[in-house]
Amino acid sequence: MKPIRILIIGAGNRGNTYASYSKSFPNEMEIIAVAEPNVQKRNLFAEEYKLKPSYCFNSWEEALKGERLAEAVIICTQDQMHVKPALAALKLDYHVLLEKPMATSEDDCKKLAEAGLNTNKIFGLCHVLRFTSHYTKMKEIIDTGLIGEIVSIEHLEPVNYWHMAHSYVRGNWRKLEESSPMILAKSCHDLDLLRWLADSPCKHISSFGSLKHFKNENAPEGSTERCIDGCEVEKECPYSALKLYLNMDITHWPVSVITNDFSKEGREKVLREGPYGRCVYKSDNDVVDHQVVNMEFVNGITASFTMSAFTEGHRRTRIMGTMGEMIGNFETINVSDFRNHSKEIVWEKTSEDAMGHGGGDFGLIKQFISAITANNLTLFESSIDASLESHLMAFAAEKSRLTKKIIEI
Repeated sequence: MKPIRILIIGAGNRGNTYASYSKSFPNEMEIIAVAEPNVQKRNLFAEEYKLKPSYCFNSWEEALKGERLAEAVIICTQDQMHVKPALAALKLDYHVLLEKPMATSEDDCKKLAEAGLNTNKIFGLCHVLRFTSHYTKMKEIIDTGLIGEIVSIEHLEPVNYWHMAHSYVRGNWRKLEESSPMILAKSCHDLDLLRWLADSPCKHISSFGSLKHFKNENAPEGSTERCIDGCEVEKECPYSALKLYLNMDITHWPVSVITNDFSKEGREKVLREGPYGRCVYKSDNDVVDHQVVNMEFVNGITASFTMSAFTEGHRRTRIMGTMGEMIGNFETINVSDFRNHSKEIVWEKTSEDAMGHGGGDFGLIKQFISAITANNLTLFESSIDASLESHLMAFAAEKSRLTKKIIEI
């Protein structure tokens, strides 16, 4: 069987990540076209995947204005640019995989979900956490009843202090008006995960959080507008752009986001001229740097979710049942059985799980390709209509944070 042909819209970090599946599994997937407004990124992508010049487009409008070029399209544009290309691709009869979040307003999310119900093509969202072997194993253990009836779930997303500085203080997701609330942009797939593990719609939600640290009033004495301008406290600052981007051993993400010139001179140039060189206390960011969300599901399960910039490491999840407890991270899963007082490691990370998002990036693409090959919409779990719930939860959480009220969904 021939590999599924793919058009990539948006040749940034996520577009390149999903496209790279074709290198590992060329018999399953082939990248044949790209739409990317940045000339340098577009040319590098075209060279990487040996694309014909006629299949390299400056915009999604150009790529989707004629006949269908491939079987499927993967859309990895910025958050506020998802709706129009997704609807246009569906109109041309493409299978569509859309980067999260699906949209930045409730109305647009509902519009996409409705479009998903009215198409005979696979229309899915990149909720990659569902596809990690780690969380797949946790879901499997829940479904076996090993730890009894689930009562509560506790979930932590450690954004990581340096990731916060890169993406949400200096980067593309730093401002509400240009992106979306951080609980949506960063954590809609955590909310999707909790909905999936609870196996029930969410009924009530409350949330608290704010931008506490990354603002001008917390700028240390002696700090400068840019880290590279002789800042007196740069060497002691954990958020120093010089520490992150001038590490010459790093040529992948996040350095690959800010420049394609990995020389010291090239890096220093963007730190002097672009947003990634700014002091984290003197940027124009306004999204939260910490937030907690409490949830009550229809089946009575309660869940607490914490998202914090002031962390290191990977996600951690504790699931509390009537007959046992399960604690998991991206390294191990431990199960305690109350009936016989036993404790057991039931899963440990392998080399495959060390890949993007604990193996979830490739797991997502594998299921998407398999569903297309089988021509079976039900084989892809992260459908756009199933994903709507997590987004409505995110909007409700943000409403609760701003109003200090419990929100009924």
